[in-house]
Amino acid sequence: MDTDKRHPAGGGDGGDGCLVGVIRIPVKIVAVLVVLPVRVVWELLAALGRAAYRHVLGPLYAHVVEPAFRAVGWLLATVLKVVFVWPWVGLWRYVLVPAGRGVAWLGRGTYEHLLAPAGRFLGAYVFGPLGTALAWVGRGGVTYLLAPLAKGGMWFGWVLGMVLFVWPWVALWRYVLVPVGQGIGRLAAAAYRYVLTPAGHALVRLVEALYRYVLTPLGHGLVWLVEALYRYVLTPLGHGLVWLVVALFRYVLRPVGLGIAWLVVALYRYVLRPAGLAVGWVADVLYRYVLAPLGQVLAWAWHVAGLILGALWRGLKWVGWVLVGWPASRVYRHVLTPVGHAVREVWRTGREAVREARAAVRQALFGTPPREPARSRARTLGSTTAADAAPAAEISLSKRRG
Repeated sequence: MDTDKRHPAGGGDGGDGCLVGVIRIPVKIVAVLVVLPVRVVWELLAALGRAAYRHVLGPLYAHVVEPAFRAVGWLLATVLKVVFVWPWVGLWRYVLVPAGRGVAWLGRGTYEHLLAPAGRFLGAYVFGPLGTALAWVGRGGVTYLLAPLAKGGMWFGWVLGMVLFVWPWVALWRYVLVPVGQGIGRLAAAAYRYVLTPAGHALVRLVEALYRYVLTPLGHGLVWLVEALYRYVLTPLGHGLVWLVVALFRYVLRPVGLGIAWLVVALYRYVLRPAGLAVGWVADVLYRYVLAPLGQVLAWAWHVAGLILGALWRGLKWVGWVLVGWPASRVYRHVLTPVGHAVREVWRTGREAVREARAAVRQALFGTPPREPARSRARTLGSTTAADAAPAAEISLSKRRG
C-alpha cells in the first residue's frame, strides 16, 4: 500500500518532487528496518500477554487467588466476629437482657406489692393527719405570733433606720453645711467684687495695648515681608523653573523620545520582522519537506508492518493447524475414539461376566435367586440407569457430530 502523496507537477510545489523522493526513500528503508522489528516484538509481547492472561493469570486468579482472598476474608471476618462481636452480643443477649428483665420484674413487683401499698397507708393514716395538724398549727402561729412579731419588727426597723441613716444627715445639712455654705458664698462674692473684677479690667487693658502697639505692627511687617518674598523671589524662581522644564522637554526629552521611537521602528522593520519571516519560512520548509514526509513514511511503515505481521500470524496459524491441529483432530477422531469405544466394550463385557459368575456361585452355595446386591447397582459407563437395567444405546463421536 503506497502512502506517498506526490504534489502535482503544475502546482506551486512542482519543483519539490526530487527533494521529497530523496528524503522519503532512505526514511522508508530505515523505517522498515527499525519499525517492522519493533512492531513484531510488540505484537509478540501482546500475544504472549494475552495468552498468559487467558491460560495462566486468569485461571490462577479465578481458581487460586480469589478463593484464597475469599477464605482469608471469611476467616478474618469470623475472627473479628468471634473477638469483637459475638462476646458482646452474647453478653447483651444472654446476660444483660435477662438481668434487666429480672430487675424490671423485681422492681415492678416491689413497687406494686410493697412500695405502693406502704405509700398509700402512710399517706392515708400518717402523713395526711400529720399534714392537717401542721397546717392548723401553722395558721395559728402565723395569725397570733408571727404577724404581731413582724409588725413590731417593722416599726423597730423603721425607727432604727431613721436614727442611723436619716436624722444624722438631716442635722448635718441643716446645722453645719448650710451655714458654712452661706459663709463661703459671701466670701466669694466679696472676692469677685473687690479683687477679680479690678484684676480682669486691668488684664483687658493690657491685652488691648499689646494688640494695638505690638501685634498689629508685627503682623503688618510680616505681611509686607511675605509679599516682597513672593514678588521678588518666588515669582522669578517659578518662571525660571517653568522655562527650564519647557526647554528640557523641547530640546532634550522630545528629541530623545523621537530618536528612541525611530530606533524601535527601524529595529522592527529592518531586523525583527525579516528575522521572523526568515524563521517562519525555515519552519514552514522544515515542516513541509522534512517533518510531514517523515510522519507519512512512519505511518506507512507502521501500517505495512501491521499488514506483514498480520499475514505472518495468519501463516503461522495455518502452519500450526496443518502441522498440529489437523493431525491431532484426525488422530482423535479415527484412532482414539474407536480405541476408547473398544476398551469400554471390553470393560463392560468383563464386568457382566464377573457379575454372572458371582450370581451363579451365590445361587449354588446359598440357593438364592441370581440377583445383584443393591450396593453394586451403580450406574455403568454409557448408560442412564442402574447396573441391572438395560444399557443405553451407544452413540459414537462421529455420529454425534454428523
